[in-house]
Parts: sequence; structure tokens; C-alpha cells
Amino acid sequence: MRTEILKYERIRNLRIDKGLTQQEVAKILNVKQNTYSQYEIGVLNYPLDVIIQLAVFYKTSIDYLVGLTDNPVPYENKQ
Repeated sequence: MRTEILKYERIRNLRIDKGLTQQEVAKILNVKQNTYSQYEIGVLNYPLDVIIQLAVFYKTSIDYLVGLTDNPVPYENKQ
């Protein structure tokens, strides 16, 4: 039985928690809905620019999105 959350599941769960459709998120990322769907199920690896956009949009860290941490709180911005 698999217990860990795959990184692809995180973007799906965040989308669902926000009440958004795949089409809505795809529009934000400027990709087709089918492309975004493939990101969510792990068929396509999402490019770095997409993961940055998702982290900013969902106000989380890239580490959380890719499964390096279970803490969804973003790091402090050093700008």
C-alpha cells in the first residue's frame, strides 16, 4: 500500500482545495487543459517556470510541490 503523496498529487489537491478546474489553472499557466491534466497525473514533468508559477499562485514553496517537505508554508522572501 502506497502511503506517500506523489508530487503530482500535490498540485491536484491544491487545485481542488481552491475549488478550481483544470481549465482554470491551465489558463493561469498559459497551457492547454490537456497539458495541465498530464502534469497532474505525472505523464509530463512540469517545467521549472510552471512550478514557480504554481508555487506563487498557491502561496507555497517549490519544495512542497515537489515533495521535498510536507510543510506547505512558503519560505520568507529575501527581496
